[in-house]
Amino acid sequence: MAVISDPKHSRPIDVHRWSDHPEVKALVEDIWENHLPEAFTGKPGEKKTGPKPKTPSKHQLRVLILDHYVAWLQDPELCIGMSMSGNEWKANSRYNALHLSKMLIQIANALVAAGLLDKANASYSGPNAGSNRTTRFRASEKLQGLFKAAKFVRDDVTRFEGEEIIILRDEKDVRKVGKQLEYDDTDHTNAMREELKAYNDLLQSSFIDIATLQRPIIVVDPDVQVSNVVIHPDNSRSRRVFSRADWSMNGRFYGGWWQRVNDDWRSKIFIDDQPTIEVDFKGLHVAMLYAQAGEDMLDDPYAVSRDLFLSFPQELLRKLVKRLVLTAINAKGKSSAYRAFREGFSTDHVGKSMTNKELDILLDAFLTRNPILSDFLFQDKGIHLMYLDSQITARVHRHFTKQGVPVLSVHDSYIIDHMKVAEMREVMAKASEAVMGRALPTAIKLPDMPEYEDVTDEDFQLHIENRKGLRCVGYLDRVFAYEVKTGKKIAPIDWEDVHGPSDGIYY
Repeated sequence: MAVISDPKHSRPIDVHRWSDHPEVKALVEDIWENHLPEAFTGKPGEKKTGPKPKTPSKHQLRVLILDHYVAWLQDPELCIGMSMSGNEWKANSRYNALHLSKMLIQIANALVAAGLLDKANASYSGPNAGSNRTTRFRASEKLQGLFKAAKFVRDDVTRFEGEEIIILRDEKDVRKVGKQLEYDDTDHTNAMREELKAYNDLLQSSFIDIATLQRPIIVVDPDVQVSNVVIHPDNSRSRRVFSRADWSMNGRFYGGWWQRVNDDWRSKIFIDDQPTIEVDFKGLHVAMLYAQAGEDMLDDPYAVSRDLFLSFPQELLRKLVKRLVLTAINAKGKSSAYRAFREGFSTDHVGKSMTNKELDILLDAFLTRNPILSDFLFQDKGIHLMYLDSQITARVHRHFTKQGVPVLSVHDSYIIDHMKVAEMREVMAKASEAVMGRALPTAIKLPDMPEYEDVTDEDFQLHIENRKGLRCVGYLDRVFAYEVKTGKKIAPIDWEDVHGPSDGIYY
C-alpha cells in the first residue's frame, strides 16, 4: 500500500455513482472473484449469515470502484473521503438512493487488504479542529492498472436515478457543511423537486463546454487544496440546499462546475456551440437591502471616497469595501465579521493585517455613502437574502426551462446564449420585482472590464467575435462526438473540415 502524502487533496465519496455497462460489471466481477480475500467474499457455495443488506455487496462494490475510477481520471492523486463509522451509513436515508450500508466499510477495508486501494486513517484533534478529517482512500497502482485495461470509458459511468436534489441541512453557519436532515415531502418540496429535475434534464441534454480546452479539465493551482474542475454532464447537475433546518433559509442552487471557476473561465463557456454572456445583478444583496428599505440602490455602492485611504489604489479600495460589507451583512456581530474578513485573505494581502480601527473607518466610509443600510449590518441577514435570491433564480430557471433554453446560474448571475441576453435582463427584472417589490439593476459582465461599467454594443459584438475564434481541436472533437451520440447538429462546421476525410468514426 502506497503512502498517501496529502490526504487533504480529496473529495467526499459520491454514493450515487453507477453504470450498467457490461464491461463495468465484468471488472467488478473480476475484482470480487480474483482479488478480494475469501474471508470477505466467502468460499464458493458458502451461505452467509447475518442480516442481508438492501443493496447486494457486489453492487456496493460497484459504486466504490466506479467512484475511484472517476477520481482517477480526474487526478490520480485525488483521494476519496469516507466515514468508517457504521452509524453514518443509513440505508433508508432519502440521500442514499442506492441504499448503501455499513457493508461498504468492510468492502473498502477488503480492497485495501487486496492492495487495490491506498488508505490514510482518519484524524481527529477535537471539536471543530481544522485537522479533523475522515478516512481517505485512493486507487492504488494495482487498481489503476485494472482501470487502464478496462474496456469502458468515462461516459459509460452515469448517476443513479432517484438521487435527492432538494437538501435540508442543520448547519448554524452557511459557510460550513452541516448534516443532511430527513424530512417528509409536501406539495412544496415535490414542486421544487419537479422543477429542478426539469432544469437538470435540460442541462444534461445540452452541450456545455469551454472552447479553449483541449481536454475538458480545468487544472487548479496545486497550492490550492481543491480538486481540478472536470467538465462533464455529471458535474452539470444542480441541487437546492436549505440551511438551519428551515425551508426559508438559503435555498440556493449548487453543483454546476461553472460555479467553481472564475469570471475569465466562465466567459469562455459555450452552450450548444454558441458563445455565452454572463448577466449579473449589480451588488445583489446591497440592492436587495435597499429594496427592503423602499429605495433604489446607488449606481456603485462600494465606490467610497479615497480621502482617508490615499495609500490604496481605487480598485483595491473598492474590493476591500465590498468584501467587508458582504461579510458584515452575513455576520451576527462586528468582532466575528472583522475576524472573518481577515481570514479570507492570504498572508501577504493587505486585508490580512488591517486592524479593527481601520475596518471601522472603512465601514464608516461605506455607510456615509449608503446611510440607509446602517441598520442592516451585523444582523445575520445573509442567509435570509440567500433565500430571496434563490426565489429569483427559481423564477429565471422556470422561464427559460419552459422554452428549452439552458441557463447556468451562479447565485447572483446567469450565463446564457449571447442571442438571449436582452430577454435574460428582462426576465431578471421581472423576477426580482416579483420577489423584492421592485426590479433590481442588472449588468453584462465581460472579462477585463470594471464592475458597473456599461458595455457598449461594440464591446459586446467584439467579445462575441473573439470568442467564436477560440474553438480548439479538442473542443471540436467533443462537439462532433456529442452530435454523433445525440443526433443533434450544433456545430457550424463538419469533422472533415478539421481532420480531413473520415471513415465516419469520430472517437
